[in-house]
Amino acid sequence: MASSFGVWDYVVFIAMLLVSAGIGVYYRFSGGKQKTNTEYLLADRNMSIWPVSFSLMASFMSAITLLGVSNENYQFGTQFVAINLSYGLATPIAAYLFLPVFFRLQACSAYEYLEKRFGKKTRLAASLAYTLQMILYMGIAVYAPALALQAVTGLDQAYSILAIGGICTFYSTIGGMKAVLFTDVFQSVLMFAAIYAVIICAAIKAGGLGPIWDAASEGGRLEIWNFDPNPTTRHTWWTLTIGGMFTYLSLYAVNQTQVQRLKTVKNLKSAQKALWLNWPILSLLSLSTSFSGLAIYYFYRNCDPLRQGRIKVRDQTMPLFVVDAMGDMPGLPGLFVSGIFSASLSTVSAALNSLAAVTLEDYLKPLYLKVKRKPLPDLQSSFPSKVMAFLYGVICIAVAFLAQKMGGVLQASLTIFGVVGGPLFALFTMGMFTTRANQRGVITGLLVGLSFSLWIGFGQPRPPLKTLEFSVEDCSDFGGYNQTSLPLAMAQRAAEPRDDSDYFYLYRVSYLWFSVLGYIVTFVVGYGTSLLLRWRGAQGTERIYLDEQRTYINTDLFSPPVARGMKQRMAKIIENGGDVRMTSLECSK
Repeated sequence: MASSFGVWDYVVFIAMLLVSAGIGVYYRFSGGKQKTNTEYLLADRNMSIWPVSFSLMASFMSAITLLGVSNENYQFGTQFVAINLSYGLATPIAAYLFLPVFFRLQACSAYEYLEKRFGKKTRLAASLAYTLQMILYMGIAVYAPALALQAVTGLDQAYSILAIGGICTFYSTIGGMKAVLFTDVFQSVLMFAAIYAVIICAAIKAGGLGPIWDAASEGGRLEIWNFDPNPTTRHTWWTLTIGGMFTYLSLYAVNQTQVQRLKTVKNLKSAQKALWLNWPILSLLSLSTSFSGLAIYYFYRNCDPLRQGRIKVRDQTMPLFVVDAMGDMPGLPGLFVSGIFSASLSTVSAALNSLAAVTLEDYLKPLYLKVKRKPLPDLQSSFPSKVMAFLYGVICIAVAFLAQKMGGVLQASLTIFGVVGGPLFALFTMGMFTTRANQRGVITGLLVGLSFSLWIGFGQPRPPLKTLEFSVEDCSDFGGYNQTSLPLAMAQRAAEPRDDSDYFYLYRVSYLWFSVLGYIVTFVVGYGTSLLLRWRGAQGTERIYLDEQRTYINTDLFSPPVARGMKQRMAKIIENGGDVRMTSLECSK
């Protein structure tokens, strides 16, 4: 594909990369110069809510989302927009039931909670699962913009992957969390600019937004009220609301990447405000990206570029639109590619910083304590964090080269989040909402839940996705009917599709149920095994009690409503009827 990049496009694109790298350099040589771990990994806990809110959005809305959601609406219709409701329903659950527990502990790693609640083995198992999840996700997050750059500039995917991975690793490694947060704000602006450039350009060519909406209606793209209870239906209100809630909670309630960001503000109330503010920012970008898919459909309604043979995968549809519709507008293709790159940079930088934190807190510090028999000094811990951020950056680039085998980027990324996130979310739920769950039981639940989720998430064979109709009736504006599309069209007509009922039932279930099913299996097996072990007297050491008589429970380890109930019950034990405010912190004094 011929390059549509001109001089001004390269100027815009290179400026974005230089600003991102420059922010990292600035924070390396300003303030405390990232000498302490608190500054490097938690930005000294003095950030304001605005950059944190944008960062929460940016680390979730990657290039995967910008390319995947627009293609979702182009290919399957608008039903996916219903997922934004689930974000609003899940926000108060994350803000008021889970976040207060992490703030009370003030630990850098979210998985330190699991050690305090269950033991070291649970913490290690969970952090290993998280590490696997984020490495896989980072690979897709880097691969997605490589698709875009190849479509717009003709640049080989390998060079794109190396460029994204290299720049991101550089500023994340040297600048720490402050650099990540402020580059996220800058990159969020570019993400919005890229999407609105697509919408405005399409509206100008269509003569307004009305024709875009009318074309979407005629093409059967406007679907929103699908309440089909069948779990094998890919997108319905039930799959998007329930499945979306569990995916959101596995990210914003207990995921290290987001919890670490929320702990960069000064107190719990500020973190809760940042989480609430994230919802409208996230939904605005999601809804705008959805509409951009309809705008692109208007442009290609009579000549689908994949059937015409101009692109190799559907996720290249939006970048191709930039070539066709904006190629003659200096700087706009550069702005679009900058936005796509920015989305990827913000996501990967978030993951690199969080993986460095988990590796330091969950692996290196315990190992140092065991070998040296003394804790690792804070002033010596920022260097290994930087080394780990760099190494994860290299691993991320390697995985990106493998991501080409994973299919559509949106579904692949949500599948990875679901199959690992659901069981991890169940693990934290058992810790914060039950007193009978124990280490042996929850580890059994986690292993069974992860195995089950990975099986239903990646098992084969699966029925092919049923897309809406695409036309190649009039390709006169795009160089005629490309000959490469003829064998493809003939093959599609010749292939006799198998009936869905021929496939194994769980392989037909919507990918949005993976997180829910993984959660249920992990919770049922984990809690059930805990009760069985307790009945047999084999539950092991209990960590929730503050005294040897096992009368007073450490309420810091439980969700606020559960903790309040415990304090009320314990108050009756004390002769004067006073409130029990005994916590692990007060006992250690």
